[in-house]
Amino acid sequence: MKNILVTGCSGFIGSNFVPYFLEKYPKYNVINLDLLTYAGKLENLKEIESNLRYKFIKGDICNRELVEFIFSEYDIQGVIHFAAESHVDNSIKNSGVFMQTNVNGTFTLADVAYKYWMDRPFTCKDEYKDCRFHHISTDEVYGTLGVTGLFTENTPYSPNSPYSASKASSDMIIRAYSKTFGLNSVITNCSNNYGPKQHDEKLIPTIIRNALEGNPIPIYGDGKNIRDWLYVLDHCKGIDLVYHRGKKSETYAIGGRNERDNLYIVNRICEILDELKPSYKSYKLLITFVEDRAGHDRRYAVDASKIENELGWKADEDFESGIVKTVEWYLKKTKQGKK
Repeated sequence: MKNILVTGCSGFIGSNFVPYFLEKYPKYNVINLDLLTYAGKLENLKEIESNLRYKFIKGDICNRELVEFIFSEYDIQGVIHFAAESHVDNSIKNSGVFMQTNVNGTFTLADVAYKYWMDRPFTCKDEYKDCRFHHISTDEVYGTLGVTGLFTENTPYSPNSPYSASKASSDMIIRAYSKTFGLNSVITNCSNNYGPKQHDEKLIPTIIRNALEGNPIPIYGDGKNIRDWLYVLDHCKGIDLVYHRGKKSETYAIGGRNERDNLYIVNRICEILDELKPSYKSYKLLITFVEDRAGHDRRYAVDASKIENELGWKADEDFESGIVKTVEWYLKKTKQGKK
């Protein structure tokens, strides 16, 4: 059995990843270190709470003493690092917590891993030669695109929000630990995720929730901001491949090749709700345009050729299939919540 530390499992992507990972790999034990901030909920992992190969520890990734204890107590032999503050609006209102968690927290994890697994730069302890640190990041570190073009692993960093700046900083920390100390690390930069268990503050859950409650559905600016949408389980499968088969010190961009603007997203969700849970009038009548977000990037789109060609990854869901599954999940959750 191999013990791996997976941070932030109780959040959106982590809570989709861990059940998938435990089912696929019976020889792994997963230790979940999560502070359970507002975006993380233990109920997201209800399906594995009794799994003997899963352990939850409530704590802060910035707490070096705790991280060192976890490494020594559980003999950690791998890290998959999800834990992060991630909502751009919140980073505009309170940037400090993003710098603390995303930058200092990532440094603490990387430094403890280096000192636990290695004797000195580029010299692993014999029993930890195969240990790997996988850092989960975002395409937002690359800034914004024009009408054409795609982000690749070689796109220069140009973050435009406190959130993306903090993630860019955390990427650079992992790169430095790889180049300076030889830490066996990989980075993945993903496009916008969607799917089950996403926090209510994000775009797609906000649209669904407000529609079902009969409230105005807020859309920033003119609604023409474009994102490349990636179904969360497809992202989890990509993380799995990179963690196990990705080349040391490499970065892999993971994108769904599903560019959609926000206007399309909101109209499509309203159409699905009109069909699955019809009201006396179309949900589209609730769409309301609000003042644009400060520094709102216009377009993100990811070229996933590297992970597709090197590791054989391919998204199973296109946006049309994934968004129906997502709406159905939220409808089921809403129904259960009313019981």
